[in-house]
Amino acid sequence: MKTITTAIIGLGSRGYSLLRDVVLTMEDVKVIGVCDLFEDRVQRAADAVREKEGREPLKTLDYREILAMPGLDSVMITTSWETHIPMAIEAMKAGVRPGVEVGAAYSIQQLWDLVHTYEETKVPCMLLENCCYGRYEMMIMNMISQGVFGDLVHLEGGYRHDLREEISRGRENRHYRNANYRHRNTENYPTHELGPIAQMLGIGHGNRMVKLVAQASCARGLNAYNQKDQGPEGDQTHYPFAQGDVVTTIITCAHGETITLTLDTSLPRFYSRGLVVQGTRGIYQEDNQSIWLDGQYDEMEAFYWRKHWGCADDYREKYESPTWVEFLNDGVRGGHGGMDYLVDRAFFDSVRDQTNPPIDVYDMAAWMSIGVLAEESILQGGAPVMIPDFTNGAWFDTYKR
Repeated sequence: MKTITTAIIGLGSRGYSLLRDVVLTMEDVKVIGVCDLFEDRVQRAADAVREKEGREPLKTLDYREILAMPGLDSVMITTSWETHIPMAIEAMKAGVRPGVEVGAAYSIQQLWDLVHTYEETKVPCMLLENCCYGRYEMMIMNMISQGVFGDLVHLEGGYRHDLREEISRGRENRHYRNANYRHRNTENYPTHELGPIAQMLGIGHGNRMVKLVAQASCARGLNAYNQKDQGPEGDQTHYPFAQGDVVTTIITCAHGETITLTLDTSLPRFYSRGLVVQGTRGIYQEDNQSIWLDGQYDEMEAFYWRKHWGCADDYREKYESPTWVEFLNDGVRGGHGGMDYLVDRAFFDSVRDQTNPPIDVYDMAAWMSIGVLAEESILQGGAPVMIPDFTNGAWFDTYKR
């Protein structure tokens, strides 16, 4: 098996955990460089590489030194959101395949630059959207492909995650979310929920997103949290955070399907991606892990007695994704319940085999554009905003991609 060389740029909590728990567990992947803006992070990563692989990687604070390394096959970009696309563009120009962690773009021009760089260099770029590899998401995708839910009509998803501590302590913890919540008001983390939904609807592969509208609530959650955490004199207790506590985005697709996305990260709540898949033959709801199929259950009995919904787990034996069947047999490993391992494995397999990655630059541009366009819609009071076709018409003829 060919050995794949890689380097990691960005070694905060996310980058370091991927290095330690995923990349260094892959026998065919060798880490030859580590980079971050902070020396302590670089040294911690180098120590982990040396302990696992018995040698010292290149250590640098300048990512351009990483991209100039001879014999470098790939690079993982796990830095702050605003640096993802510029670094990916430089990596492609250097002939190095980038795998880019999730985040949001900051302009549509930036996304066109990403697409054009790929088309000029022919160096593939993959978005490392691990939720596309979730066990339930992949099972539902398998059911959709077999027509269980009929024709899809409406899907929902969300990034519903209590991040108040992470955001509020972002400055001392050197985390980028704090600055984003201070200055932007948008659907700032769209791909976790949108990635699986886009695959289920064939976005970019026979379908596309054409327009959206977005609205944001007021911003109260972080002030309330900091009132309790810092007290009335804390500098964030009364700070006018730009980011609304709950942002709702509604997307319309080329064939009339609708998607609702919800960002909910600065109020107390349980974690959920809130996936809902509704079609002409039935519905799946993540929050209670239920499936309702036409003709199989009694609607009124379910309404009055809250029973006889089909449990999603009951469908696993028949519809478990083949990827997860193999993964379970081999032993689940890596963070986020194994999703981190699966998405990074898919990236490195595409590097080794010199194939197009499963989440390519056109997917990346379309999914990440929602952060820019939701911001624009919110600023215009929820006005409709058109979504660019980054494939220039190839979405309905996927052989051209």
